[in-house]
Amino acid sequence: MADQLMDLPHTTGASFAKTCFNGFNALSGIGLLTTPYALSKSGWLSLGLLLVMAITTCYTGILLTKCLNTNRSVKTYSDVAFLAFGRKGRIFVSIFLYLEVYLVPTGLLIMEADNLVKLFPHLGVKRVNFGGLHVAGKPLFTMLVGLIILPSMWLKDLRLLSYISLCGILSTIVIISAIVWVGIDEVGFSAAGEIFDWKGLPTALSLYAFCYGAHPVFPVLYSSMKQKNHFFKVLLITFFLCTVNYMLVAILGYLMFGKNVQSQVTLNMSTKLSSKIVIYTSLAAPMVKYALIISPIADAIEMNLPSKWKSKLV
Repeated sequence: MADQLMDLPHTTGASFAKTCFNGFNALSGIGLLTTPYALSKSGWLSLGLLLVMAITTCYTGILLTKCLNTNRSVKTYSDVAFLAFGRKGRIFVSIFLYLEVYLVPTGLLIMEADNLVKLFPHLGVKRVNFGGLHVAGKPLFTMLVGLIILPSMWLKDLRLLSYISLCGILSTIVIISAIVWVGIDEVGFSAAGEIFDWKGLPTALSLYAFCYGAHPVFPVLYSSMKQKNHFFKVLLITFFLCTVNYMLVAILGYLMFGKNVQSQVTLNMSTKLSSKIVIYTSLAAPMVKYALIISPIADAIEMNLPSKWKSKLV
């Protein structure tokens, strides 16, 4: 059975710090801006559910690490499924895994296009000619974002991607700082909130789960790490820091806008400088996450390339 396991070509040697950067970037993203909305739907006590979700997903990440430790050839979710359920299990898991990994980055492109249309409506109405094809509005912005992201897709080495992930960490710090600035300078922190609303519990749970949906990337991070026996520490650090950020933004956003908070807290922002900083910085988050999230699909495609093509990969 071990002979049939996938032997992914991967780059080794990512340090503990660089793996932490990549882990934080994978785990923290657009879910950060939705936590106030989740809290407004279910009330203050639902913060406990966020904490439970964090502990549960961190524990499953540690269990995944143990599965990867059982055999040197086990490098992906599909390999784990093959060991547990055979060939049919691998096919079943691979379909859903790669479907998720494909749809999430696609959603990031759509979200970026929606935000850019709102920020630059006058540019969205202009038509651009691409070889006889006239493109405008959201399709135009989607193509532009794709072109901006494209160079990061060429970085196969996760040691290099860690520098892009560091930009994602910095953008998270800027977003949280700017939200605090908006609260102090414009809105205040006096909005009333409910203790608990069970009717909004399904919405809150789904959004909290979305915040911790980086598990497909964990095997790639594990395989690229120099000292793999320290990967569980990476999980503990990244989950702790991301959970603190999620709870902080949820509390701040709920105190600022109460039940009126929108699906993304940036949609409640005004046109002042502090609000613009939050909005513009939030645009950077999906761009710095894209290459990391899509890496499981990229690795799977490269693994099935002919040998002569593999040798040309950087």
